[in-house]
Amino acid sequence: MGFSDADLQAIWLTLRLASLVTVLLLLIGTPIAWWLARTHSRWKGPVGAVVALPLVLPPTVLGFYLLLAMGPNGPVGQFTQSLGIGLLPFTFWGLVVASVFYSMPFVVQPIQNAIEALGERPLEVAATLRAGPWDRFFSVVLPLAKPGFFTAAILGFAHTVGEFGVVLMIGGNIPGATRVVSVQIYDYVEAMEYGQAHWLAASMVIFSFLVLLALYTLNPNQRKF
Repeated sequence: MGFSDADLQAIWLTLRLASLVTVLLLLIGTPIAWWLARTHSRWKGPVGAVVALPLVLPPTVLGFYLLLAMGPNGPVGQFTQSLGIGLLPFTFWGLVVASVFYSMPFVVQPIQNAIEALGERPLEVAATLRAGPWDRFFSVVLPLAKPGFFTAAILGFAHTVGEFGVVLMIGGNIPGATRVVSVQIYDYVEAMEYGQAHWLAASMVIFSFLVLLALYTLNPNQRKF
């Protein structure tokens, strides 16, 4: 028994989705993490709570409200329609948007923890050497906080690969377009094809183990969040 064409299609779609979402989350999450780590604003608590909300919110709840927002009567849906790109639900790009929201805390919090662990001293020293804000970030923060960025990338990628509730709510089950590995396994179980479900699910278990092994082996000093 091996992977069917449908399995390979779902695996490729899942890896493509997770890779793109990870890149987007690093670009979007880094400034958010920087602000949360450095600010003394009264909005730090509420913003941090919003970012962390997917950690405790049922995926179907988040998926439901994203579906409403991106639907024909929602603000995002009306905006995308005004741009002439149609609606995002039940498309690959709808999955990307939903996954960015759902995996956000898994990227923001490790980076935030890494930046907070640096303290003020390295940045103050760099400032006395006339390093500008961008120089301080790329020359001081990025190298010293590299373990946090590594952890964030691994966790963001792995979490996106394992999504089910959100992707099913937003993407449905369209072969080659929105059917990711988790949905493919669900289809096998629903059809009582347990042998094929076991083959694909076991592969996911091995993949998840290897991801965590890489996280703890290559970055043993990573901080929990």
